[in-house]
Amino acid sequence: MKKLLSILLASLVWSVFPAWGQSRSFAELCQVDEEQRAKVFSSEGLFVFSDQASGLRLTPASRSGIPLSEPILSAKPAFLAESLRVLPLDKSAGLIRVYNALSQVRGLEGRLYHSFTRDKYIPLFEQATRIESERKTTAIPDPPPSTTVPVSENVYMRLKDANFGNSYYEGSLVANAVGLRYTLTNFRNLTYLLIPVIKERRFIAQLYFEFIDEGLLVYSVAAADASDFIASMIDIPSAIEKRLVVIIDWVVDGIQQTP
Repeated sequence: MKKLLSILLASLVWSVFPAWGQSRSFAELCQVDEEQRAKVFSSEGLFVFSDQASGLRLTPASRSGIPLSEPILSAKPAFLAESLRVLPLDKSAGLIRVYNALSQVRGLEGRLYHSFTRDKYIPLFEQATRIESERKTTAIPDPPPSTTVPVSENVYMRLKDANFGNSYYEGSLVANAVGLRYTLTNFRNLTYLLIPVIKERRFIAQLYFEFIDEGLLVYSVAAADASDFIASMIDIPSAIEKRLVVIIDWVVDGIQQTP
């Protein structure tokens, strides 16, 4: 029943998109100035921070029909980070490349980030594996490449985080002929020195992919909530940025490496 409801909801939410074979321009989806646009089309992309007061700053235009902001803002997070990038890929590549990249959870393992406290690059996720479910955390292998993109799918993973130890996430995918949305959230507390830092379901990252006239649009947003006490101990914006950058690079590299 839950899966059926997800499919029906996905069909309803995404019914506003253009017909199969049509694509939209960057200007139709996003409103940025010329300096920001240059960064969007660079290899690094555009990255901005904001907070609950200022809200999201790079979300696709409301007329685009892309339902991203509501799940984030309804959680009323204290910290927000957004990224916007356009990859020079032709739409003939298809969303199947995006889906297959997202399917390879083990690709998160060993990806490096710069640790300012250690002044060197270290793996953010020392281990990364797909697991069966929230209740059954037995490791299972990533699937072989698929030839089709499902309308919706949930996956579960265990990531051995350099800062938070074993961390448990649920990945939720919703797709149609035009775009693919992937939501990642922790279904157990993220802890630091046995202290809960970010409670379950209080870290959420959303990635949206759509082939537009100029290439593959990749919009990403991550949000987290933590108490003032925790925020005084840990640089939460930095923690969000590192994880969002690693997640984006994981998918982008997977897309570019997929035939």
